[in-house]
Formats: sequence, C-alpha cells, structure tokens
Amino acid sequence: MMVSCCGLITSQKEPVPLKSVEVELEVKDHVATVVSTLNYHNQEDKPLEAVFVFPLPGDAAVCHFSATVGQTEIVAEVKEKQEAREEYDDALSSGQQAFLLEESEQSPDVFSLSVGSLPPGESASIRLEYVTELAVQADEGLRFLLPAVLNPRYQPQGSVGSEGSNVQVTSVPASLVPYTLSFSARVSSPRPVSKVESSSPLDPLQYLNTEQTQATVKLAAGHKFDRDVELLIYYKDAHQPSAMVEAGQASSQPGSLMGDSVVMLSLYPEFPQAVMSSVASSGEFVFLLDRSGSMHGERIKNARDTLLLLLKSLPLGCYFNIYSFGSSFEHIFPKSEDYNQKTMEEALKKVEEMEADLGGTEILEPLKHIYRQPSIPSQPRQLFVFTDGEVGNTKEVINLVKQNSASHRCFSFGIGEGASSALINGLAKEGGGHAQFITGADRMQPKVMQSLRFALQPSVVDVSVKWDLPSGVSVTALSPPIAALFQGQRSLVYAQFTGQSSEASEGCVTVAYSLAGHPSQTQLHFSLKPAEDSGLTVHRLAARTVIRSLEMEVREPGGQEDAGGKKKVVELSVQSGVSSVFTAFIAVNKSNSEAIQGPLLRRTIPTPRMMACMAPMAFCSMRMPVMSCDMAQLPQMSPMIGLAFGQTSCSMDMMDQSDTLESCRPKQPPRDPLLQLVSLQKASGCWLLDPHLAAALGKTSEEVEKPKPASVKQDVWATILALIWLHGFKMDAQEEWELLSMKAVSWLRAQKASLVMECVEAGNALLGCNVQKDAVGL
Repeated sequence: MMVSCCGLITSQKEPVPLKSVEVELEVKDHVATVVSTLNYHNQEDKPLEAVFVFPLPGDAAVCHFSATVGQTEIVAEVKEKQEAREEYDDALSSGQQAFLLEESEQSPDVFSLSVGSLPPGESASIRLEYVTELAVQADEGLRFLLPAVLNPRYQPQGSVGSEGSNVQVTSVPASLVPYTLSFSARVSSPRPVSKVESSSPLDPLQYLNTEQTQATVKLAAGHKFDRDVELLIYYKDAHQPSAMVEAGQASSQPGSLMGDSVVMLSLYPEFPQAVMSSVASSGEFVFLLDRSGSMHGERIKNARDTLLLLLKSLPLGCYFNIYSFGSSFEHIFPKSEDYNQKTMEEALKKVEEMEADLGGTEILEPLKHIYRQPSIPSQPRQLFVFTDGEVGNTKEVINLVKQNSASHRCFSFGIGEGASSALINGLAKEGGGHAQFITGADRMQPKVMQSLRFALQPSVVDVSVKWDLPSGVSVTALSPPIAALFQGQRSLVYAQFTGQSSEASEGCVTVAYSLAGHPSQTQLHFSLKPAEDSGLTVHRLAARTVIRSLEMEVREPGGQEDAGGKKKVVELSVQSGVSSVFTAFIAVNKSNSEAIQGPLLRRTIPTPRMMACMAPMAFCSMRMPVMSCDMAQLPQMSPMIGLAFGQTSCSMDMMDQSDTLESCRPKQPPRDPLLQLVSLQKASGCWLLDPHLAAALGKTSEEVEKPKPASVKQDVWATILALIWLHGFKMDAQEEWELLSMKAVSWLRAQKASLVMECVEAGNALLGCNVQKDAVGL
C-alpha cells in the first residue's frame, strides 16, 4: 500500500495548525468549571479549515464557546444542529470565518471543533467552557479528569454511522503531539482542602487563606500530553450532606429553568450498622470481560488476577457466570451455575487461559445474550463489566442497560487511559450500580472489591424525595428518580424552586427508602438564600441533567425519534446555552467576507493516544474531494510503515480488528504471594494443609504440620494459618482480601473448632507474627 494514497503523514512533515492548549480549572466543593483556550495559527500559504476531534468528560455541560481572530471576538450561539451546519457551510462558501462545535451522535464524550477559513498567516484563539460534577472515589477523594487521550473508538460491523456526521478520529502517539498544554486549578470549599494529588507532576499546593478552604495548584512545566490529567481533591469531613441554592438569571423568564432558583443537593446516606454487617449470601453474579486487542499486556493480566479475587470472595449459595467479548463473545457456562468448589475450579481454569485475542470491542451482543437469560428466583442479578471503553456505539449500549435496569444492577470498570467516561458512567448510572476508573499504576483489585461489597449490600428500594418548603415556593424535580443508593456514596439531586416566600428562608428535604425491609431516611435542612457569586454553574448542570434524560427518551427502541421530545431538547439547549446531541455551537465572523481564492485545505488535528506500538499517524483530507482516507483499510497497513517511524512492528491497536500476534505475549511473571495464597482457598472459605499452602507461606510441609495441636483438624489449622498470614503481612491490601477472610471465619465458626486460642498462638510463633485472635475475627 502506498503511503501517499491515504494521506498518511507524520506530524513532522505537515504543519499542524493547533499550537497550544491552556486549561484553567475552578473547583467549588464538588463542581468544576473548566475553561480551555485553543490557539491556532495557519502557517500555510492557502486558507485552511482545521478539524479537531477531542474528548470531554461524558457528563460535561458545554456552556460557552467563542473565538478571537485578530482584534475581533465572536461569541457562538447554540442552534439546532442541521441549521448550524448549514450556516457554517454558507459562511465558508461566502468567504467568512466560521467556527462549529458539535457533540458526536454516538458518544456524548467526543466533540469535534471545525475552524473554518483561517487565512494564510492568521491566528485564532478559541475559548471553550464546560461544567461538570466530580465523582467520589473509594478513598473519598473527588476525581477530576481532563481527558487528553482519545483512543480510536471501535465501531461494530454493520452499525450505522450518524447521518451527516463525518467526524473522523485520528491519533498519534502522545510523544509526537505537536501542541503544548498548560493547566492550573483553583479549589474552594466550605471545608478545608487537605490535599490534591495527581498522576502527573504538580507544583506544590498553595493555600490562599489561613482556614485552608481555598488553594491553587499547577501542572509542573513541560507536561507531555501523553496521558489524561487526573486530579484527586481531598476535603476534611467530605461526607457532609450539603445544599447549594443558585439564583436564576435576571434576563430569563421567571418560571423557566434558567429564570428560577435551582438547588443542588449532595446526600451521603449512612445505613444502619445492623443491616450493613449482614453480607448477602445470594445473588447471580455475571462478569463481562473485554478481551479485545487493546486489552493486551498488563490490562488483561490485571483482569485475570481480579477475577481470581472476585471468584474467591463470592458467597456460597450464589450463582455466577463469566462472559468475555471482542468481535465475538464466549461464556464459561451455558447458563449461570451454582457456586461451589467444582464450578469455581472450572471457571478459574478458563480464566487462567484468557488472553486479549478476541479482536474488536462489540459489547452489545453479549449484553443482549445476558439479558435474554431468565432470572433466577430470589437471586438478584449483579453485572460486572470490565472494558477499556473503546466503543463507537456508546448510546446504544447505555440504552440497552436502561431498558433492563429493573432486572439487575450494573457495576462498571473503565480500564486504562482514554476509557470512555460516557460509557463507564452511563452503564452504572442507568444500571443502578457504581462506576470505577482504573488508570496508570492503580491496582484494579481494591476498586473492584469495593464494588463487590456494594453489590453484596442489600438493594435500596422505594426511594422517595419529599420537600418541605415555605408557602409560596413550589418545587420541580429536575433529576431522574434515584435508582440506587450505596452506603456512604454521594447522590446528587437537582430541583427548581418557583415563587417567593415573604418570611421563612429555610427548606428541608427528606430522602426515604427501604433497606432489607427496614424503612430509613436521610434528612437535610438548608437555607433558601442563594449562594454568592456562583454564576450559573448549578443551572447548567441541572439543564444538562434534564437534556440527557430527554435525549434517552427521544431515542426509543427501534430507532424512531420522537419529534416532540427532540423539540424540547433543542428549546432547553438554546435557552440554557448548554450543548446537546441535537444542537451545536456556531460562530460566524461577519466582518470579513472576501471570496476564497483556490481550494480550502482541510487539516485533521491528531489527538494523543495510549498505544504502545503503533505507527504514528495523522490524516490530512482536503476539503475539496481530492483524496479520500478509508479507516477500514488501515489494519492491512504494512508493518514496515511502523518500522520506518522507529516504532516496533507489532501494531497492538490494530489487534482490535485482527488476531493477536504470539510474539507480543509477555511471559507469565511469578505470581504475587497474596494471589498465590488466595488461589488455594476453597469455595467454602477454608484452606487445605498441603505442600502448596506451605510454599505460599514460605515454609516446608514439615514446618507447617509440626506445630499443629494434635486434636485440631488439618483444614482448621490451615485456615487459621492463612488468616494469620493475611493479617500479619498483608494489612496494606486488606480491602482486597477482606471478603474472602470473612468467608473463612464463617467457615471456622461453622466447624465449632476447639483450641482456637492455642492454634493462633502456635501460628504466630510459626510465621513470626503477633496477630490477636479478635483481630482475625475469631
């Protein structure tokens, strides 16, 4: 294949018009406002159209878009998408500069920005603003992610691309990204900021006041755009419920969403201890693992280790099955099986053999197959989905989960840089579960085990929200009904207040729910006085919540769009200035209109991606149909192209559509001692006294058998030794083995074992530990 026919160019040979990206982040409590400035310069001798496809957080509300060319600033308006596209094309053909920002129709976390008719030598600066909620992590940190990495999205065979949208994602290895990034953040909260951490190097945190409730932090100079920028923000006493009331916009109609006050409630339900200590012993656990080519290497190894911990931690009496998918899908059992020693061993044997060798990322078919399986009476279905989230049909997948939300809970895990936040958060949100992101050097196991603990919590049902407001003030709920509540996990609720009250200035909200048959409630009293200087952040987030709910309803199963619903989305999007799938931001510079001389060049700006061994490439396609570039032909690209760019010849990303190359498989490293011990535990919770256990404990068989008190059964002794070893040497990873150790303790109690104290003393002496009997839970 000739390189030139596809317009395949490296960033060194072709001037890329995007020169720098500056990002300013303002965090107030758990809401972030992000202002990105993109600076363009046309170094070519012809007028240029630059197209940049980039990721944003999936739940971001884009609320401002403007362009400065020379001395002129043009602020974009939100218009219906087709109308905006026509206005953009008309402007270009009449020689005006135009700027178009639109959301991808397949996934709400991908945007494309077209900068049209930039004259030779001209510069343009584009300002983009969005607001987003920050997710709460397992360790109570709030996570902000600036996605720098947009992995190529895998579009399943036969799925229809969106009409009129020809957005082409192109990417280069991060080290070759030709533009620079600067990033600074300002954090403020009613509570002190205890620390800010990041996977990227930061300059030290600077406090702006003595109470330490305001601080600034910057990315250290010289950051390469080679990974997503992740910030974790920790507040003291983060688990306090709070309410933020924001005044309406004076220029908007009273009674409308933008004209009235809007409240954002952050609730943290605390469940009664009695209910929390009883872990469920039933349930149907279905694990769905991505085995597409992009899961190669550490990702698939981590996933195998995680499945080992999950399978050992399941309660006796439940049912389970494991599905894996790529271009096709496989399952270990034809239907979910009773969890026992035999089925657990069979499953683990198959898990050991799993490699990232199933081609592309087609998640829709295995999900449909899982949902077609009849549910098992009194075994609530819990679905765990592990994927690096590189799919092109995100909205279709989320819709399917939503349609089946009454019959299961869905827990999702985004693995690696660039996992689609829209997909991972959408699966959990619509499936009433919990989402986790595993990036960089994060260990997958603690996050997955936290989700398993959530899945073993009893389901919260009959959730209702009751408002108690002064007379003269009425309330309209803007958030969809709460589908899931988990111990200590934040729930956000938006509502609109219409009308005024002459005297009282306090309101109260009660969230009532039933948990394992116990009625419970969380209550919050709050002031109706609007917060100072909060702008319209809460209004925009509330508008985005309503827009997303309406978009889901508009796209009914069967692909028929509801015209009335679409009209509502467009009206609210235009009124609130927040983007939607049916609208776009359009800005036209009406002051310059000379007819364009010669063809308008089109430059597609590459986005960084995290793929270890793939040829760096960008695609240049002319605005005039001079050449075409067919993505579908790329997988057949000669490996020599990769070598020419100094890369290895093993193109991993292409494996999403071809077979794994044997040579890329790493040799199995020796197993981690914790996983070695865990792998020996039986489904019932006990360990057997054998040479494998002795080796895992770092002893010989004789050393392990000799100190056993004579009347104590071998498996009781072995199980106590394993528990002492876990508590003595692996407390730093306790959340990973906590559930399986609880299972072991339950098994020991059921044996009514004697001489437990003597066993613990002898075990401590053997292993060189000092673990107390109570600490082990005996």
